[in-house]
Amino acid sequence: VQLQASGGGLVQAEGSLRLSCAASGFTFSSYLMGWFRQCPGKEREFVGAITWTGGDPYYADSVKGRFTISRDNAKNTVYLQMNSLKAEDTAVYYCARASARFSSWTTEYAYWGQGTLVTVSS
Repeated sequence: VQLQASGGGLVQAEGSLRLSCAASGFTFSSYLMGWFRQCPGKEREFVGAITWTGGDPYYADSVKGRFTISRDNAKNTVYLQMNSLKAEDTAVYYCARASARFSSWTTEYAYWGQGTLVTVSS
């Protein structure tokens, strides 16, 4: 299993950025995929997730209404569209794969990507 996150960078506050996570080594369309982040000096936190069908994404309250998760099962890729970025969104962002197939909600993730750094300047 490999998860390769990309798309991070430096963006000004109120700007937008789209992260991608390319997956390989498993049947991507069978698994819920999640996004997490780790802010400097803090523990990793949940950002959001999308079910294996692509429906019913759910989000942490801190990003709800600003971030959108989508997936393209034909491309084995999950995306995180981030709008109205704030300085407090600065973090390393990770994608992760659920432990079990066909999950509609889970807190158990078996595999993690290497992370991509997002820096929001105020």
